[in-house]
Amino acid sequence: MPTSSAAPVAGAFEPEQALAEAEKTPYAASIKGVTEAAGREMSTMTGRSNLGTSFTGRAEIRSTGLWMETVTTADANYVRNRTREGSGWVKAPRSPDNEANYAGYAKLLLAAGPSAKKGMENRGGVPAYHLAGHLDLDQVASIDPRTHRSMKAKGVTGFDIDQWIDSQGRTVRFEQRMEMRGMQAVNKIDFSEFGPVETFTAPQG
Repeated sequence: MPTSSAAPVAGAFEPEQALAEAEKTPYAASIKGVTEAAGREMSTMTGRSNLGTSFTGRAEIRSTGLWMETVTTADANYVRNRTREGSGWVKAPRSPDNEANYAGYAKLLLAAGPSAKKGMENRGGVPAYHLAGHLDLDQVASIDPRTHRSMKAKGVTGFDIDQWIDSQGRTVRFEQRMEMRGMQAVNKIDFSEFGPVETFTAPQG
């Protein structure tokens, strides 16, 4: 459980300074995401990706009756439907907007003013700064164009965000809440096992 922001947390830092550091050093991270709608888990995503640079990575997406694998390399995207026995990899051109700029989200929250700064907390033993606020959908068009396009098609006009960043400006937890087609939906993403940028190559088989 996070420590209350009212309690002192060792390793306190200012989020603006941390985000400035994040822009200098791209990194890789393991990612676990859960999408819920109306209080029910709809899908999960696990994988590893490069962040803070041109997106590459691999992931598995699972939901009821569906199991997909994806690999994004520097020049292509590969998808395999594991639900179908014997299904092979399908290669497609790399999408130019296949990435989310999490540092960009944090900067948008900070730009909203002091109310976004919720203070230091402890996330899994790591000092983290908690940011929170509401963003209109059009605000994220430049930092997360794929999400902007997808959400707009579903009638979403904005969402609430809680985001925790570490002292190096890396996002360790990201929560996004919105109303979608009359239901309350939430995306929860955890980031861990940070390390240097990795190379992701085309899958074999």
